[in-house]
Amino acid sequence: MALLLIEDDVLLAQTLETLLREHDDQVDVMTRGDHACDYLITPRRLDLVILDLNLPYRSGLEVLTTLRGHDRLTPVLILTARASVEDRVAGLDLGADDYLTKPFSLSEFEARVRALLRRARPTAPDTLALGQLMLHVPTQRLELNKTAMALPSREQHLLACLLRHGEQIISRADLMLEAFGGDDLPGDNALEVYIHRLRRRLEGSDVRIRTVRGMGYRLELN
Repeated sequence: MALLLIEDDVLLAQTLETLLREHDDQVDVMTRGDHACDYLITPRRLDLVILDLNLPYRSGLEVLTTLRGHDRLTPVLILTARASVEDRVAGLDLGADDYLTKPFSLSEFEARVRALLRRARPTAPDTLALGQLMLHVPTQRLELNKTAMALPSREQHLLACLLRHGEQIISRADLMLEAFGGDDLPGDNALEVYIHRLRRRLEGSDVRIRTVRGMGYRLELN
């Protein structure tokens, strides 16, 4: 899951980041409200925003307003030392989904996070398909025209990632990060080699990988 933690208390931010990463979540951390606003202006996939209200340079409510200006769906958990009903109502009225008052227990924090992620995350289908290409999600088995594809690991991850995005464009950077994680990312030249190999494997089928200049890649039907 892709999470954004916005908290100016460095010690608390480090504690929560460590806790969230224990579940293999991708966590970005910001400590300033203005930086968070700049980050959120750029469209990106987020599964949860954890937002402190008392931030330097721009308040948490301003950050929330920025987010909701273009994203009405990503759940937001507010963290704050403000306990008044008025503060809670203000955050909820601006589009927050839940509220946790400091100090709080880490177990309650984890429970709130899990609840919001369950609410926001649709039930994953067992299979994903586009034309003759199919991915069996639980096993990550890829099939082309009902025949199993025996692919090297990196090609497997790349093609599965493209299929998960359907016919939507995914940028080169997001494709590499989602397919390979944060470690040992291939360079641009290596990515081009993998894409070239996958295109050859898809020859003769009704599916192809298209390069969208300046934007990234997407799967599409021929």
